[in-house]
Amino acid sequence: MAHLLRHHSFTSTSVWTESRLHHQAYASIKLSNHRQGRLKIYGKRRASGNGCVVQCCTSSSSAAAAKAGVELSGNAEEDNNGGWEEKEEEEPLYLASEYGWKVRRLEEDQPEIKKVAEIQAEAFHQPMAFFDDLFFQFFQAEVLAGLIYKLRNSPPNRYACLVAESPSDANSESKTKLVGVVDVTALRDEAVLQHLQGADEYLYVSGLAVSKRFRRRKIGSCLLKSCEMLSVLWGFKYLVLRAYEDDLGARTLYANAGYRVVSRDPPWLTSWIGRRRRVLMIKQSNFLNLINSTFQL
Repeated sequence: MAHLLRHHSFTSTSVWTESRLHHQAYASIKLSNHRQGRLKIYGKRRASGNGCVVQCCTSSSSAAAAKAGVELSGNAEEDNNGGWEEKEEEEPLYLASEYGWKVRRLEEDQPEIKKVAEIQAEAFHQPMAFFDDLFFQFFQAEVLAGLIYKLRNSPPNRYACLVAESPSDANSESKTKLVGVVDVTALRDEAVLQHLQGADEYLYVSGLAVSKRFRRRKIGSCLLKSCEMLSVLWGFKYLVLRAYEDDLGARTLYANAGYRVVSRDPPWLTSWIGRRRRVLMIKQSNFLNLINSTFQL
């Protein structure tokens, strides 16, 4: 699976210039029923109703939307103080909704944050011969601390922790349950940028994990689709991730999602240090292809 990204190097050191921010047109995309509805892009904030809602912040996406026949309409009003006032009650912004799963951004809710740390620790913990339970608790605490640090210190358009929800159960006390997670971070590593033509930054996908009880049920594919949607909305051309070369299951998942291998770890890392060799995989995001694949479901 995609690797966990250490909290001390989670974000790019680049500065967003005023001109770059000025040209971003914030909007929201509502994914209505794929078979019955159309795709609508609403005003600057959120719109409630049936379907999936995501945050959009790229002017290029609006132009592509026009070519795809996407409807543009306003649904938020600016108040006297220059803020944006909601007409209706806010709902979660869903970046993807496939195979019965919905993906949204992690809320700053303590139980949810702890659940995310548990899912990632469960997926990435290396079992120990002795005192495995104790080492797992330490590892989970480290994952939790790193997650909290990133949530509190990352600009909202440079890092996002995305979570997959299970379908609502009317007989359950909890309306939804978190079943998967993935981290998305804006980075600019020169060793990676040499493979990305014309890009000065990219979105790095890491920490993709699914709860043991819900694996092999297309949750990973839904999480990857949400990463691609986020890359379009944030205005990034490329998505990048790493996988172990011998992890055929993870590599197949990424290949099916459109990622391709562009490089591998140098031999001295594996032969001298003894670390498992990793491959670097990239994908170029495309708004029109994303919309077409959405409506084909």
